[in-house]
Amino acid sequence: MKITGYDLYELPPRWLFLKIETDDGLVGWGEPIVEGRAKTVKTAVSEMLDGYLVGKDPLRIEDHWQALYRSGFYRGGPILMSAIAGINQALWDIKGKHYDAPVYELLGGKSRDKIRVYQWVGGDRPTDVIEEAHRLVDTGYTALKMDATNQTRHIETAASIERVVERIRKVREAVDNAVDIGVDFRGRVSKSMAKTLTNRLSDLNLMFAEEPVLPENVEHLPAIANQTQIPIAAGERLYSRWDFKQLFGGGAIDLIQPVVSHAGGISEMVKLATMAEAYDVGVAPNCPLGPIALAASLQVDTHIPNLVVQDHGFDIHSPDLGPAYDYLADAEVFSFNDGYLDTLDDPGLGITIDEETVEARSEAHVEWHNPTWRNEDGSITDW
Repeated sequence: MKITGYDLYELPPRWLFLKIETDDGLVGWGEPIVEGRAKTVKTAVSEMLDGYLVGKDPLRIEDHWQALYRSGFYRGGPILMSAIAGINQALWDIKGKHYDAPVYELLGGKSRDKIRVYQWVGGDRPTDVIEEAHRLVDTGYTALKMDATNQTRHIETAASIERVVERIRKVREAVDNAVDIGVDFRGRVSKSMAKTLTNRLSDLNLMFAEEPVLPENVEHLPAIANQTQIPIAAGERLYSRWDFKQLFGGGAIDLIQPVVSHAGGISEMVKLATMAEAYDVGVAPNCPLGPIALAASLQVDTHIPNLVVQDHGFDIHSPDLGPAYDYLADAEVFSFNDGYLDTLDDPGLGITIDEETVEARSEAHVEWHNPTWRNEDGSITDW
């Protein structure tokens, strides 16, 4: 079997799908994307496929991963690792279909029978967040995640700190203690404010504090961890096991949160989970992406022993089914019940893409970029 060609599809709302074709008729799907940089990643994927992979045996997945990563003098980073990630997902999809088995079976089999997921709570005002939290809990979620802050200055006022703490406290008090709540700082606060806020929030029994500082400032995580009871989570913006080395070595991290479409794909996610297990660290993959990425992440989740919870990344703003389901031939494949998703047991990634819908919607003009935030004095702040 050889790879004969591929197609890339930019799709609303902000996704990029990859289809790899083979000479025996099998196709594999992947989701290589950096949100807001679809065209850049699309170019990187084409360079890798045209320059190396087309014409080769798709079943030699590890060899191809090593070649795509190590044969380039410049390695790593969000663009190159996301390109590798999408290719890797598609190759695993092909391999599973070739052997008529879900990917998790090829990885070594199940470690669990269902996968706990969390959903994101939107809204900036306490009343909005509480209303959304109640809706999600009523839907069946047993774990939620909310933003800690919007834009912040390096040192915030006492009034601003109180507003943040009170907003999170009200949500914690509004839902049953059986419901876990994670708080995402998104690296929006300085190390000074991270220490202050994680300390002030310590008594709320939060599930985790995510990215209390930016990934380029992880050397401050031990100091933050030492003065809070909240488990520390990070890794959404780290892209390989080499990026994670400092996190593990520092001893401050409780959960890693790699994204299967950014951190080198299925192959690298399994290796990261194995590294984490050796350091007594759990895995809570992020997945603010589409259905292919979620399927790939669920295949890893089904296999690894140290999964804690999975980000159920789409449909975060509406109780209605969102665009992720439009691209699936079977919209019921992500079966949700009492806070869990079923394992995906069909061959490959376990999903079937509706190619007609993908083709049709790829004609749309997609230009998604995150906003640029400024402080009240006009200076740039982190989004």
